Amino acid sequence: MKRSTLYLLYPANKALERAIADGLCLLSEQDAAAAMPDTQVAVADNFRYTRGNYEQHRYSTRILERLREALEASLAASPCAETLNNLGNIVAALGQQRRDAALFEQAVRCFEQALESYTQEDTPQEWAATQYHLGTANQALGRLLEATSPLKLAVDAYTNALLVWTREAHPEAWMQTMHQLGAALYTHGIQLKGNRQLQKSVVAWKNALAALNADDHALELTATHNNRGITLHHLGESEANPDRLKEAINSYEKALTVGMEQQLPIHVSVICRVNKATAQNVLAQLTNDAALAEEIADEFEVIIECFRHALQPLCLRHCEEQLKLAQTASSSQVAG
Repeated sequence: MKRSTLYLLYPANKALERAIADGLCLLSEQDAAAAMPDTQVAVADNFRYTRGNYEQHRYSTRILERLREALEASLAASPCAETLNNLGNIVAALGQQRRDAALFEQAVRCFEQALESYTQEDTPQEWAATQYHLGTANQALGRLLEATSPLKLAVDAYTNALLVWTREAHPEAWMQTMHQLGAALYTHGIQLKGNRQLQKSVVAWKNALAALNADDHALELTATHNNRGITLHHLGESEANPDRLKEAINSYEKALTVGMEQQLPIHVSVICRVNKATAQNVLAQLTNDAALAEEIADEFEVIIECFRHALQPLCLRHCEEQLKLAQTASSSQVAG
């Protein structure tokens, strides 16, 4: 069965925000002022939380190139592992913005160089944080290039970080790392076209959920339920397993509930709703369930009619295709 188009959610990158904040002191007053985002006009951003791991909303992306130059000048004058980490995060954000593999590779080199100054024994927190950054840069590079080698390196780096960041001692860092480990394993499994990595990803997402609650981490909880649903969804398609798809639908439902109850941006809940309806569509085809196919056709009609303003263009096209698929399945099954 052909793999469905689904939509991952990415929590805000706090490490990138810290890197920007730390670097502002290196800029002129005028340049630093340009870092503040323009909030005069409120425009819905239906791509928010979907762009990738190097997305942040506290500062304007216009500042990234100037920060990169300032950090590189600072390193030339006085090499410092902390500055290398900040530069790596800034460069990786530029890499995501420009879809430039060379920039991600530069970020990886920054983190690898920073690790020459940190050790697990002497500086465990700095070492774990740098491993985490290294994992995230490699994960983004592997996704961009559709290459397995960086993804394997990302899994190794996150696993290293978890040697220090245990759930008991560092629950939030542990949760964030588990979330990213799930993302790296998921992407690795998709690239390998095998189920073993996807099964490991489901476990990592489930681990992350154990440290999350809706009041303190609404977006992270929504994203983890949604992304776990995607992994189960693809496993269900690969295995032609209705039970996997039902479990995926349950995960999407939990993501949708948290997003609505915690009043996250409407497009986040719509994304979860689209993913859920897509899984139900696959389930209807797999089980030849005409009644479910008709129900899902109605659901996609509602999504398209009521939430068109909250859909990304490609997501709208996906919904239109899913609507036709459900209508065809419903009519052909009834006719049969």
